[in-house]
Amino acid sequence: MKILLLYPQYPNTFWSFKYALGFISKKASLPPLGLLTVASMLPEGWEKRLVDMNIEALEDRDILWADYVFISAMSVQKSSAASVIQRCGELGVKVVAGGPHFTSTPEEYEHVDHLVLNEAEITLPLFLEDLEKGRAKHLYASDEWADMTATPIPDWGLVKMKKYASMNIQYSRGCPFNCEFCNITVLYGKKPRTKDSAQVVAELESLYEHGWRAGVFFVDDNFIGNRKKLKREILPDIIKWRNYRKHPFPLNTEVSINLADDDELLDLMVRAGFDTVFIGIESPHEESLAECNKNPNRRRDMMACVKKMQRLGLEVQGGFIVGFDNDPANIFEKVISFIQESGIATAMVGLLNAPRGTRLFQRLTSEGRLLKDITGDNTDFSMNFIPKMNQDSLMKGYRRVVDTIYSPKHYYPRVMKFLREYKRPVRNKPSHLDLNGVKALLRSMLYLGVLGKERFHYWKLFFWSLFTRPRLFPLAITLTIYGFHFRKIFQKI
Repeated sequence: MKILLLYPQYPNTFWSFKYALGFISKKASLPPLGLLTVASMLPEGWEKRLVDMNIEALEDRDILWADYVFISAMSVQKSSAASVIQRCGELGVKVVAGGPHFTSTPEEYEHVDHLVLNEAEITLPLFLEDLEKGRAKHLYASDEWADMTATPIPDWGLVKMKKYASMNIQYSRGCPFNCEFCNITVLYGKKPRTKDSAQVVAELESLYEHGWRAGVFFVDDNFIGNRKKLKREILPDIIKWRNYRKHPFPLNTEVSINLADDDELLDLMVRAGFDTVFIGIESPHEESLAECNKNPNRRRDMMACVKKMQRLGLEVQGGFIVGFDNDPANIFEKVISFIQESGIATAMVGLLNAPRGTRLFQRLTSEGRLLKDITGDNTDFSMNFIPKMNQDSLMKGYRRVVDTIYSPKHYYPRVMKFLREYKRPVRNKPSHLDLNGVKALLRSMLYLGVLGKERFHYWKLFFWSLFTRPRLFPLAITLTIYGFHFRKIFQKI
């Protein structure tokens, strides 16, 4: 068989980092990890090609080369996925679809030849067996959870690594919490399932052997879902490997805020090479946290937790949501105040939406408030339900938040506040000149420091960080570029 693994295009969103990637001559943030893992599950001898539409154009000859096109997508990619599926049909090539978006909305894809849903470790072998016997069905689904110790190393040989800003790894699936708006427990369960330490180290080693020497993102929705195993096995083994390989990768991931409660785990993560964590803070309003069942965030000083993590060497990126039923009229000022005071430079503030399968989706359906499906981009000024707050007031308030926190007048002082409090751990200096970093510096000086409206703020941060925080100067430049991207995104919208 000839298999084309196809990843649809992302629209330009907050997390696409499109405007930032140009500064470092990259096309996309991350490669399609799910498809690369599926590629490793296909029979030996099958020919495989990968086309990631975020880094290269899809040509008709790519489709016509294949016996089957395997496509995976998230909801934010559904428009591109739909056009690709139509294109394959017109060219007479069969499509096999899987991944989060198709698993959540299979009823919309009756026209797709084969839906291989849920976790591929379970459903893909069933499809391949039937395909070999000439009796492949339309739908393969399962309510079982996969054993991740059987998950293979992704097929990195298919990837054009130089086109990406970072590589990625998955250690676990599932989350022990059950937030009302989140569909992670629907897709992957409440009990975190993990790979063992030998698998994790083998995946890091595989990236190293393929020549990768930049950042690696652990894509787990909550990396610390099984804290005991992390402390006992995973992180100690990553530390050993990292020391052996002389610290080749900075690591980052997503965690819950209760990481701040565990000093041992914090120390191990920093020693293992983690320097950035994304945390769903959601809201500074206690009643809104109770409404959405965001239990790890409740009854705690979240500001102190953020500052502790940043003081110990972990930059905190934060997610915030407005539009909860219990949000007060001053929620927008409270969100702005929290972001500015915490020094969270990368702060994503979105409108509440209800993905299919979530408890929020079910509740809003029963209340007659649901309007449509989500777009998958919660920063595009769209909601898929009728909010309790007056919609005009909500939209004006949301605009006030993003206009404020991404404006140079507020963004640059927040970056400086973060850099004052952040204690990045000492690492070995890189043995080679980072040409992409030099390009980013020169382009930022031109586009932000000369041509940009923020040039006063840019040069103030530039010289302040260069002379008072020289070890953090590259990070300061990176954050100026991020700020440029965030402003461009919301100006476009």
